[in-house]
Amino acid sequence: MKKMLKLFGVSVACMALLMLFACGQAPEEKKAEAPAKTEEAAAPAKEEPKTVTAGFVYVSPIGDAGYSYAHDLGRQAVDALDWAETFYAESVPEGADSERVIRNMARKGYDIIFTTSFGYMDPTIKVAKEFPDTKFMHCSGFKKAANVSNYFGRIYQARFLTGLVAGEMTKSNKLGYVAAFPIPEVIRGINAFTLGVRKVNPEAEVRVVWTKTWYDPALEKDAAKSLLDAGCDVITQHQDSPAAQEAAQEAGVYSVGYNSDMASFAPKSHLTSAMWNWGPMYVKVMEQVRDGSWQGDQSTWWSLKDGVVDIAPFGPMVPEDVKADVEAERAKFMAGEDVVFAGPVKNQAGEVVIPEGSTPADGDLLGMDWFVEGVVGTVK
Repeated sequence: MKKMLKLFGVSVACMALLMLFACGQAPEEKKAEAPAKTEEAAAPAKEEPKTVTAGFVYVSPIGDAGYSYAHDLGRQAVDALDWAETFYAESVPEGADSERVIRNMARKGYDIIFTTSFGYMDPTIKVAKEFPDTKFMHCSGFKKAANVSNYFGRIYQARFLTGLVAGEMTKSNKLGYVAAFPIPEVIRGINAFTLGVRKVNPEAEVRVVWTKTWYDPALEKDAAKSLLDAGCDVITQHQDSPAAQEAAQEAGVYSVGYNSDMASFAPKSHLTSAMWNWGPMYVKVMEQVRDGSWQGDQSTWWSLKDGVVDIAPFGPMVPEDVKADVEAERAKFMAGEDVVFAGPVKNQAGEVVIPEGSTPADGDLLGMDWFVEGVVGTVK
């Protein structure tokens, strides 16, 4: 029994020593098993390319075949990039509604937000102050901030070219212009079209009717009809639907479209269109956001040479000699020569506003609030 107790005591003592030994070594084992050496030996994880997100706000439906449709084609060019993702809201009224939509996009954390209508300018500036880390681009306006730049294209160059066609094709020397709002963007287009008309037909006049809306097909068509009743035999527009084109075809007269090629809506009357091609600009801006070179407080105004504006193919009724004349003028724009508002240019009262040998600065064009000689209508 004593022997057994002795053996038992020895066993207990040995177990105690083993436990003591194990407990003493535990901290070293944990230290040895720490992941530091494994992390140093592991290959660095490959960083995934950043997905750049963009929101677009449109004033009319993207199916309008006009302004928002053209912008959305540009958005689709961005969306086709494998590193970009886009979102949009259409038919957003200017004012409080647009502010709410822009703010909601900013809250979702989009990298950049494009607000595509003139009336979105103040809401864009306001929301941008609340979200200083979000980038904003406003179309056709003039206000900027540290995280807000504006952009537009020299669509007046395309307007001038379409005016050359219209001036050659009119028989009554009365052309009608269905116009949205009396803001510099629209006034500048009316003036450029008129200068083109009168370059080839000094006796012609361009009559303007204001609709005070960007998109209202019924109202646009009624405005066109009023111009037709006044004897106009070519109808053009600064509106978002093809309603004016349809009115011209129904009356058996010619038409000039805007924003996109509107030939399909009035194939018997459509001479050409002044068109937007926003894709190149939107892709360029997104690349700048991606590589970190985008800057706020900037103005971008691309031209026909840059591929953002152009004219649609001529209708079959346009004579070859007229096409040749227009292409000759178009070549000047492609060469970087901007001839639209080269002086002398007179206002409606016959006063020289732009002297001979001079051209207005971009700031003057962006603030244009007067009509050139040959326009019948008022800036109001």
